[in-house]
This record gives sequence, structure tokens and C-alpha cells, in this order.
Amino acid sequence: MLLADLAPMAAPALTPWGMYLAADVVVKGVMIALAMASLGTWTVLLAKGWELARQARALRLARSVLLSAPSLPVAGGEPALQQNIAAAMLDAARTELHLSQELDHREGIKERVASRLERLELETARNQRRGIGVLASIGAVAPFVGLFGTVWGIMNSFIGIAHSNTTNLAVVAPGIAEALLATALGLVAAIPAVLVYNHFTRVLAGLRGLLGDLSAAVQQLVSRDLDRAARRAPTGTLRAVN
Repeated sequence: MLLADLAPMAAPALTPWGMYLAADVVVKGVMIALAMASLGTWTVLLAKGWELARQARALRLARSVLLSAPSLPVAGGEPALQQNIAAAMLDAARTELHLSQELDHREGIKERVASRLERLELETARNQRRGIGVLASIGAVAPFVGLFGTVWGIMNSFIGIAHSNTTNLAVVAPGIAEALLATALGLVAAIPAVLVYNHFTRVLAGLRGLLGDLSAAVQQLVSRDLDRAARRAPTGTLRAVN
């Protein structure tokens, strides 16, 4: 009679929320951690996605302006060139030209400008990747965290079976279902994290290409200005460039 009473009572609890409430404290902790990891994935997707999309628009606009510019733009000119990495690259090129104004070795100047721009590219790429590594961690770890919760829950279920001295499915099923819910949550956290991480990997590759285009455009303008200065004063210095 006791088992007959238990079966109807167990059925209403076999919902995700009911199984969470009935779970062991360790399994509850696992479920909470996985839910927070899943929330973190969607937060990164929205926040980082907006940030990278904004940077991509700015880089495309700056590239378009530089490719059509006849010479290195002056500071405070085109608004599209006064933001973020575009402004930093132009400032780096102007700084190097200013420091090298007493020199007449054009190739050396070009190499130093290229070196400055390369460091700026790498720094920008590192900043763009910030916050994305957590997605890889969630995608790799979440299934195993969920599996740990499942193993712990099933272990407790077998202990309960031993104490109750019965293998009636109505008694055993709720505990096993609670344990399996942890694995399901692990997959729910891991699968979107992996997909979002792969998406951002492709986006970052495109941004890296835009950074390379921007750097190349700045170097072309520097080279063009140096050639103009050399044509005006082939045996003198390059002071006119700056």
C-alpha cells in the first residue's frame, strides 16, 4: 500500500523545476553552475557581438576613406579616422615620420612604420578576443560538470534503493531522472557555447583581415608621401613629409 501511495505522488514532481527542488544539494549546485554558464554564453553573444559588429563597421569606413585619400590625413580631419584603431595607426605613422624627419633612408622609415602598425594590430586582436575564451571553457567543461552531477545523483539513487530494499520503478525513477537532468543541462550549456565560439572565431578572422587592410592602406599613404618628398628633394632630407 505504501508503494501504491508513492507512485501517484512522484509523478507531479517529474518536471525540470520539480526535479531540481527534489535533487541532492550537490546536484543542485551543479545545475545552478550550468544555468549560470548558459546565461554567460548568451550574455557574451549579445555584448561581444554588438561590440565586434560596431568595430567592423568602423574599420570598413576607415578603410574606404584611406584607400581614396591621396596622402596621409592630418590629425583632426575626417571623422571616420578619429576613432579607435584607425586613429592609433595614423598617429603611429605620423609619430614615426616626425621622429625620422632628419633621415633620408626611405626603406628604413617604411620598416619602422610597418613595425609600429603590426604591434597595434596584435594589440587590437588581443582586445577583440577578450571575453571569448570563456566560451571555449564552457563548451569543454560543461558536459563533464553535468556528468559529475549525474553520477552523483545516480549514486544517491542506488543508496536510496539499498536503504528502501526495493527496486520498484516508481521509487527509483525520480532520483535517476534528477541525475540525468544534470547531464541535459550540461549539454544545454555546452552546445550553444561551442557554436557561439565558432561564430566569433569566424568574425575575428574577418576583423583581422580588415585590420590588415587598414594597416596596408596607411603604409601605402606613407610610402606615397615619402616618394613625393624624395621627388621634391632627391638629395636632401625628408622633412617635407611631416
